[in-house]
Amino acid sequence: MSQQKVVLLLGSNLGDQKKNIELALRKIEEAGNNISQISEFLISDPVEFASSNIFCNIATIIFTHYTPIQLLDCLKGIEVEMGRINDSKASGGYADRIIDIDIITYNELNFKSERLEIPHKKHLFEREFSRILLKDFI
Repeated sequence: MSQQKVVLLLGSNLGDQKKNIELALRKIEEAGNNISQISEFLISDPVEFASSNIFCNIATIIFTHYTPIQLLDCLKGIEVEMGRINDSKASGGYADRIIDIDIITYNELNFKSERLEIPHKKHLFEREFSRILLKDFI
């Protein structure tokens, strides 16, 4: 399969947030993806849940040979490997997390399954911090 252009958002609000994101980026590359662009770090308040822990977020463009579901599995594996216990879909709500990696766009694909929706509409249209990070990427 040829290389597919994908925009990801990464966030962390536990521990050393910047180091968590940098480690996740290394793991994304080690999994065979090519990172072509990374935004500046952005600090933001939690969205859709209450926490005293602020978030550090970035956007990145990668090129991947994975299909959307293969990429989702890869990214969820990285989250678990880094210590993330509950995915928000599985737990039914948002909580503090060491790392969160979301697929925002995958080429121009429109895709919807039980586990994944591309494009990620909440990040594209509802969340201010996402719009700031994505303004130069989409």
